[in-house]
Amino acid sequence: MVKMIRSSAGRRSDRLVFFGALACAGILLAGSAAAQDPAELVVDPPELTLEVGTTAQLTATVRDAAGNELERGVVFFSRARRYVGVNPAGMVEAHRPGEHTLIAMVPADPGAMDRRAEPALMVEIPVTVPWPPLASVQVAALPGNLYAGTSLRVTATATDTSGAERKPDFAWSSSDSDVATVSPHGVLMLHGEGSATISASAESASGDVAVRVSANPAVRLEVSAAEEEVRTGDVVWFEARALDAAGNEVPDFPIQYAVSTRTPDTLVAPGAAAFVEPDGAFVAERPGLHTVVASGGSLTARETIRAVGRNLKKDWEIVGRGPVRDRHTSDLWVWEGLDGRDYAITGTWGADGHAYFWDVTDPSSIHLVDTVRVDARTVNDVKVSPDGKFAVISREGASNRRNGLVVLDVANPTDGVKILARYDDQMTGGVHNTFVAENHILALSAGRRYDILNAEDPENPYRVGRFELDTPGHGIHDVWVQDGVAWSSNWMDGVVAVDIGGGGKGGAPNNPVMMGSFKYPNGWNHAGFPYRSQSTGKMLVFAGDENFPWGFDPEGKLPDRAAGWVHIAEWDEDGGIGREVARYQVPEAGTHNLWIEDDIMYVGYYNGGLRVVDVSGELRGDLYQQGREISFFEPADPDGFKPNAPFVWGPQPFKGTIFFTDFNSGLWAVRLVDPETPRNMGEPN
Repeated sequence: MVKMIRSSAGRRSDRLVFFGALACAGILLAGSAAAQDPAELVVDPPELTLEVGTTAQLTATVRDAAGNELERGVVFFSRARRYVGVNPAGMVEAHRPGEHTLIAMVPADPGAMDRRAEPALMVEIPVTVPWPPLASVQVAALPGNLYAGTSLRVTATATDTSGAERKPDFAWSSSDSDVATVSPHGVLMLHGEGSATISASAESASGDVAVRVSANPAVRLEVSAAEEEVRTGDVVWFEARALDAAGNEVPDFPIQYAVSTRTPDTLVAPGAAAFVEPDGAFVAERPGLHTVVASGGSLTARETIRAVGRNLKKDWEIVGRGPVRDRHTSDLWVWEGLDGRDYAITGTWGADGHAYFWDVTDPSSIHLVDTVRVDARTVNDVKVSPDGKFAVISREGASNRRNGLVVLDVANPTDGVKILARYDDQMTGGVHNTFVAENHILALSAGRRYDILNAEDPENPYRVGRFELDTPGHGIHDVWVQDGVAWSSNWMDGVVAVDIGGGGKGGAPNNPVMMGSFKYPNGWNHAGFPYRSQSTGKMLVFAGDENFPWGFDPEGKLPDRAAGWVHIAEWDEDGGIGREVARYQVPEAGTHNLWIEDDIMYVGYYNGGLRVVDVSGELRGDLYQQGREISFFEPADPDGFKPNAPFVWGPQPFKGTIFFTDFNSGLWAVRLVDPETPRNMGEPN
């Protein structure tokens, strides 16, 4: 079925805008432009069903009101290119299962052959990509000792014919219901002594595991915690043991935890006030008395703990501003120059290729010292070398489609910033993000990979390596380097760690070696920040989402809203995989860029403003609910590109001041102050 969408040229309210991270554009030329107005767009076939990895060809015909075929260009793009892609010739390729949509569009302006052009006609082409059939089912191993009268969870994983792991709804069964049964939700209930086979099946595949149930020797449970009083958000470990009649611990005894709460806040549901995980990790998300109950079979034990608030709240004060109100502002970087003064560089988005250089030595008197303009619509990312000698700015939307990056001499911005080099070899698709690591530049190319450039001589950078995933429909949005490991953000493929010289896997800039990855179901991974906790020594990965479920219209009048949150994973440095343990989620807003320093996280949370969060100690649960948020600031500017519409892009703490950019109003500098301290609520610039 084809869905037709009509739009009048010049009417912004009718314009359909799709965020660039979610769309892939292509152009199909049906011939030279004609004077007649297009009235009908026919796409053949009107809908598709494709297996993963297969392709199909689309053709498009444009007709006028009399039915005559017109020679007009048609633009194809995908609403989810990481699931199904389409190239400029209309060739479709299926990457991942699901129900997806392609768009065919006739631009109102025949010369504006771009997916963001004003449409005269649009057609939706539904694409169904079915799941491959299951090939096998594996039931997870169970403990060595199983006891009558107890219960525990049993899990299974299915693998389909493409090799992908899936977790469908399994049908469970037992060969002997007198020994054991399994609920539809995978709860294994052990009834009596003996042996049985537990099976899980889905589609035509099945797997099983043998169980042997022994008599239950446990007569009592004990449970204890290391603390009697904690702050909300602190992790406390409960330890429970089952004992036999002689006081000996019973091995492998299955114990489940639950928690009940008495809280002074009558508006908080008890289940939202605290939780305890299967490994005994307890976290209170609200103050109150929390009783942890350990149970196994017919035995129970309990322990009560008091939680008090973290009391971290601080106010903010505006220190200074570098307003940019006639265009959108993108990323920033703040550094100490070789002359001892402090500087910031900010980019611009969807405009005409400007990068601004600010003197921020006195944050209360921020002033512009130089401007560089390059051939681009967007200077999305800006970075400065660790030695402060050169900067790198990215380019997208160049007039000649030769995008790439530009290297700048920033040794003395006050005396003028100079262009040292332009690099665009094999980067015509645009560079969205970059990173400078020692004397190397990592540059994202066309949202697919990153190239590694040697910049020992900044005037003559040259490629020495590159890294790209080989997964279907793969993409990349950002990369951050720490201690010789490149951590890239790859949407559906999550955060990927690559050894480029410091990961101990033999990697180097000219030989990047993948170390592992951390991915999560929603596939919105947009930015990642690796961080070794100062308080625990653990290696953590903070993975930020980006999504626009309500649409994104940067040129419109209404404020934009984003969605998503920060996923926090403990990184297994031996196994090369992340295990998600916590999150930070602000309701009805979404993340962009983040920075972590001294166990404090600074997040540009788009319409949620700037957020400052305590990430010290063990992390479990929802940091927002736990009161770990230290402060937040929503920058409102009545004269902004969109008036009074906060849309914070990225933060950076620097010498006691928090600098950040806002998409609609430019550069800001704020400080945190104690609640009782008088603060500047005004607007100094």
